[in-house]
Amino acid sequence: MADSASKQVAGLVEELSGSSRRRRQEVAHEVALTAKAKPKAVLPHVDALVDALFRPEAQTRWEILDALAALADVDAEKVASAFDGAEASLFDDGSATVRLAAFVFLCRLGASSPARSDEAWPLLDEAIQCYHGDAEYRDMLAALLGLAQGDASGATKEALAERVKFDAKNGSGYIKSFSAEILQALS
Repeated sequence: MADSASKQVAGLVEELSGSSRRRRQEVAHEVALTAKAKPKAVLPHVDALVDALFRPEAQTRWEILDALAALADVDAEKVASAFDGAEASLFDDGSATVRLAAFVFLCRLGASSPARSDEAWPLLDEAIQCYHGDAEYRDMLAALLGLAQGDASGATKEALAERVKFDAKNGSGYIKSFSAEILQALS
């Protein structure tokens, strides 16, 4: 069964570099689902996933970032090579969904070790400032909670606490409650 899943994933991954935009999107979706359900079948194909972060269509990129985020929970070292592609996607002017997927990936990668959190934090901090209050901000706060609960460095945790402190005290609605939850996780 594992061999079958590995062969299926290899075939899908090969199609990520195909000429059909629509097929790349479909395949990226299947890869993301598989990464969540059977991450070990997708891990050998990280290099191809990183390459797919530079496809022109937004859906392919956000689906692959979702796959990489799932893989980061299993083997962060293996997916660390996606950092530059995620950084480029974090400030994608055309797609909030791509930006959010990049943010989630960087939070999960950052939660995996103190060194990775220090690398990811400046980008995450900039994104928080850029997208504060946007439609995807609720999901960004949920991802930040994961960073706060992870293996982030003391410096990253301190900077994160400083970033959400004002909203935890003075914000309203989900921004206030999530910010307070992040602060509680950091203490």
